[in-house]
Amino acid sequence: MLHSIIIPCYKSSRTIREVVELTSAELNRLGHPEYEFILVDDYSPDDGATLRELKALAADYPFVKAISLAKNSGQHNAVMAGLNYAQGDLLIAMDDDMQTHPSQLHFLLDEIEKGYDIVYGYYPDKKHSAFRNFGSYLNYLTVRILIGKPKDMKTSSYWVIRKFVRDYVIQYQSPYTHLQGLFLRTTRNISCVPIKHFEREVGQSGYTLKKLIQLYSNIMGYSVVPLRLSTYCGYFFSILSILGALAIVIRKLVNPAMALGWPSMMCAICFFSGLIMLFMGTIGEYLGRMFLGMNKQPQFVVREVITQNNAPDTEKTGINTSTVEESQTTSSSDIEKL
Repeated sequence: MLHSIIIPCYKSSRTIREVVELTSAELNRLGHPEYEFILVDDYSPDDGATLRELKALAADYPFVKAISLAKNSGQHNAVMAGLNYAQGDLLIAMDDDMQTHPSQLHFLLDEIEKGYDIVYGYYPDKKHSAFRNFGSYLNYLTVRILIGKPKDMKTSSYWVIRKFVRDYVIQYQSPYTHLQGLFLRTTRNISCVPIKHFEREVGQSGYTLKKLIQLYSNIMGYSVVPLRLSTYCGYFFSILSILGALAIVIRKLVNPAMALGWPSMMCAICFFSGLIMLFMGTIGEYLGRMFLGMNKQPQFVVREVITQNNAPDTEKTGINTSTVEESQTTSSSDIEKL
């Protein structure tokens, strides 16, 4: 059984070699000698240091394939690029910073052997910053509310999926990728296991507040709950305004001398104008994403694919319809070389 390890790389020139070598040693120890590494450089802003290290790994090891993206696409889209080029029966996603440690891999592989389609590793004790943990909590609430994520399902960027899940997921062509949303609409046969979260060895997380907000907003593409919320709010405030109007009429009849207040009227106008603009923005966000999807904005653009034998590889730009056929035509001799 071929195992594909997909690692999105962002300013990881000082850690990625250790990740690859430790993971390779762990797979050999577990009795899984057939594996490949798909390392995706997400246009790291480090003067090419990460890409040079990926090229060196591809030159040193026949089981390493390095992919260079032409622009920064985000972690989830970088993983999607790796999924398109992976050929394994089991596909494993890891981080490049040693926090998703190779020593914990056996927990995920043991769990998926029980018959699950997807297995997540989760961290009872996270080593992220307080800001990142808060962002993770917001993501947990967002996914639960919008796409019905099970309450007891805990997730992270460390997971294992089966090939049929990959085959379905890469059919998604929108640039607004959210892997949890794709996984949850593919199967509910999902498990999670507790694993140890290690301290980050070098640098700091590449996630900024802007990137976290962009990631969370991507979940909108998998749910119509925000639009339904707009409708419910419209009903609520319509009823409220009718009741308010009745109350004003009754008070005016009871006390004809009552003066209607200009400040309260302006507050009401400003409040409801803001509410209308908010929901128009929500609708506009959906329409904008539909427009970009119809214009075939790519998830990722591959500049270069590097392997040890430097064999040419079919260029991909986020239009993923041919990948399933490519993976099905992989010869057994290619696997034996690993």
